[in-house]
Amino acid sequence: MSKQERISWQAVQNEVRQRISQRDWKPGDFIPHEADLAQELGCARATVNRALRGLAEAGLLERRRRAGTRVTLNPVRRAEFAIPLIRAEIESKGQRYAHSVCLREMRLPPPDVQARMQVPANVTQLFVQTLYLANGAPYVFESRWINMTAIPAVRDEDFATFSPNEWLVREVAFDGGDFTFSAITASSDEAAMLSCRAGEGLFVLDRTTRHAGQVITSVRLVFHPGYQMHTRI
Repeated sequence: MSKQERISWQAVQNEVRQRISQRDWKPGDFIPHEADLAQELGCARATVNRALRGLAEAGLLERRRRAGTRVTLNPVRRAEFAIPLIRAEIESKGQRYAHSVCLREMRLPPPDVQARMQVPANVTQLFVQTLYLANGAPYVFESRWINMTAIPAVRDEDFATFSPNEWLVREVAFDGGDFTFSAITASSDEAAMLSCRAGEGLFVLDRTTRHAGQVITSVRLVFHPGYQMHTRI
């Protein structure tokens, strides 16, 4: 095996990151051309190209055709978010997990959900509301729409064994999505569901998940008072 074949794009990425962090290449500096980096590091130019594309997507580099690649003047750090299994999240805290399906029915989504899911206005979708419990106490209340066109197999699923969250993660691949974070004050219904006081502050996560250009699910999670989310950059 040649030296070029042994050096991975991840290794090239790590080297470039190190040079940026050590200020060998400062914000605004143009970095060497791909061919020059490939020769210096002893790898193929395609390997360098893949490494630099990833760093540009992460916001550390700016790439312009014919102008070259430079270190971003004002780098944007991207937070990493995973779609967790609620079961795993609860059990990782040493708590006992349970879920209860409160509602499962076919209905027409409201206009805002139709727009978010990009589904026809006159087609019913599966709507499921689920309460997740940690040590018997309310943890998060989930209201979820599932695109029946994208996932016809869900029609016969009752979610008794696996919650909608767990079933979708297990059964359906996804390749994109978006998150919206907000805070609300608990309504009387939300207070009753989450065993808190009406007017108490609650953390809310709205998420859509996509596969092959289709939205497969749109979900709102309303967490118990005091919930904290952890991520990293």
